[in-house]
Amino acid sequence: MGKHILFNNSRVNICLERLAYQLLENHNDFSETVLIGLQPRGKFLSQNIVDVLKNKYSLQKLDYGYLDITFFRDDFRTKTNILIPNETNFKLDVNNKKVVFMDDVLYTGRTIRAALTAIESFGRPKSIELLILVNRRYCRELPIQADYKGFNVDVYEDQKVCVNWGENNNYVYLENIN
Repeated sequence: MGKHILFNNSRVNICLERLAYQLLENHNDFSETVLIGLQPRGKFLSQNIVDVLKNKYSLQKLDYGYLDITFFRDDFRTKTNILIPNETNFKLDVNNKKVVFMDDVLYTGRTIRAALTAIESFGRPKSIELLILVNRRYCRELPIQADYKGFNVDVYEDQKVCVNWGENNNYVYLENIN
């Protein structure tokens, strides 16, 4: 399998700062907003965005958590491997709040559909937005689009877009799966 880096650490960090700033523009003090990282990989994106908001923009009062959508997926019972859920660290009230889902790569839209179903277990949000780091265009199976997009990429079906979250080395790479 070949691996090709699409966006290096400095480009990813610039993108994270831009996404955090866009959130700040639209949510001001975040008093009515809940940030939710979708498990497993959206957790790392949300941690990075929260770090930027806290460290660069001095926002200390942020409501955020991580939501596992494993058992809400429409392919849950069709997988041959046993699915192991991630920890859901989510004890927040979403009733009448603005919710921002965060995930690393938007591909078919099925993860987001599952998140929309899962959030109903925690209340009824005022609105839901989607922030993603990488938007795989032209491959959506459901009519779902991101409100905040880091990078747009166009790749072949036999290629996988992956995000590496390292302590000081975040990067996006392309991997051939055949």
